[in-house]
Amino acid sequence: MNRHFKFLINGDWVEGNNSPFSVKNPATLETVATCANADKSQLDEAVKAAQTAFKSWSVSSHEERKSSLHKIGDELEARASEIAALIVAEQGKPFALAMGEVQAGVAWLRYTASQDIPVKVAEETDTKRIEIHHKPLGVVGSITPWNWPFMIAIWHIVPAVRAGNTVINKPSGLTPFSTITLVEIMNNHLPKGVVNIITGQSGIGSGITSHPQISKIVFTGSTETGQSVMRSAADNLKRLTLELGGNDAAIVLKGTDVEKVAGEIFAAAFLNMGQTCGAIKRLYVHESVYEDMCAALVSTANEQVVGNGMDEGVNFGPVQNKDQLELVASFVDDARKRGATILTGGQPLEGAGYFYPPTLVADISNDALLVKEEQFGPALPIIKFTDVNDVVEMANGVDVGLDGSVWGPDTAEATEIASRLECGTTFVNTHAKIQPNIPMGGCKMSGFGVEFGEEGLLEFTTLQVVHINK
Repeated sequence: MNRHFKFLINGDWVEGNNSPFSVKNPATLETVATCANADKSQLDEAVKAAQTAFKSWSVSSHEERKSSLHKIGDELEARASEIAALIVAEQGKPFALAMGEVQAGVAWLRYTASQDIPVKVAEETDTKRIEIHHKPLGVVGSITPWNWPFMIAIWHIVPAVRAGNTVINKPSGLTPFSTITLVEIMNNHLPKGVVNIITGQSGIGSGITSHPQISKIVFTGSTETGQSVMRSAADNLKRLTLELGGNDAAIVLKGTDVEKVAGEIFAAAFLNMGQTCGAIKRLYVHESVYEDMCAALVSTANEQVVGNGMDEGVNFGPVQNKDQLELVASFVDDARKRGATILTGGQPLEGAGYFYPPTLVADISNDALLVKEEQFGPALPIIKFTDVNDVVEMANGVDVGLDGSVWGPDTAEATEIASRLECGTTFVNTHAKIQPNIPMGGCKMSGFGVEFGEEGLLEFTTLQVVHINK
């Protein structure tokens, strides 16, 4: 693919002032395309364009915003295959999963576009009326990651635009192309400057988080980077939505029908090759069903076809980048040295590409790196437990809290245990089933603020109370 991508400021394609950078296909290590590399002066241009557009977009009608967003959804649907192919090339996931990412992104867009922003009457008398309004904030800075580059950009940009804000998106330099295409399509149906995208390798992200004319940051990524975002945002008290790291625990209780749930547990752990914030990262299994669960997961792992996401029959792609591959490998090596049993996988595959097969690690202690730290890749530790109180303590014994789940035959018992987990979302007999109408957010070091639903939409607004004397 001999292509070069520019970025979009005020509806126009712009070349970066720095030398372009290359983006590699993680399955082949070949260059997918080159990408424009902006400097901070171009970020200032984008902010200026977004500020100008905000003056009119912030007072546009709700009907106009809804209509424009649905037209974007129409064009995204028409170009779904093109976008999915870009996702496979830059991110590595199998084509069917990439198509699912596009289709789910469009569904999220349409739900958000159709939402209403409420005006609440707090008090009404013969002489007085008090209303609670929600007004747009201004320019929103969106910084998106490499694991779901299209979907998460939808999550960031669409509610911001629906609420009347303007946006500057900075995608990961590892996966910029599907997001550039998304913003290109948005610019076909929105006024100039409402949505801008700027790509760069150095200084653009920190420039966004510290820029005095940006009113809010929405960031999805690591906890460490989220802390840096928060520090940079302090000077002008930017509003923040931070969806940060997770190390999600799943607990399988005594009496669980292993054959019934093992497939869904495997899918939730290895979704996108494990490169999903809300994936199961630690699996705690009661000793009475431990061996059966390990055997069932091994059977499912052996059915996976690892390879290039564009090849027919492949359902398990590469890790997205070398650093992540090496991190996963190091955690598995640490477990091996500690005496854990590697049931499947356990080594990078030879040849081109960042391929690491689905890896299951049994007989592992709760203090191994693969358990304590977020691996964010295709390796799952399976920890045996005896006592429910002990396993809840182990599940809560990390400094992050995004999602968690409990699996068992007694729904009431499982629900009670799930309520004790320290995380923003808990699931019973399922995991990672997020919806556009249900708010999602983390606790502890997994960030704060919520996405989705009315609560998530209102994160892109500022509250204004209006007192009216009649």
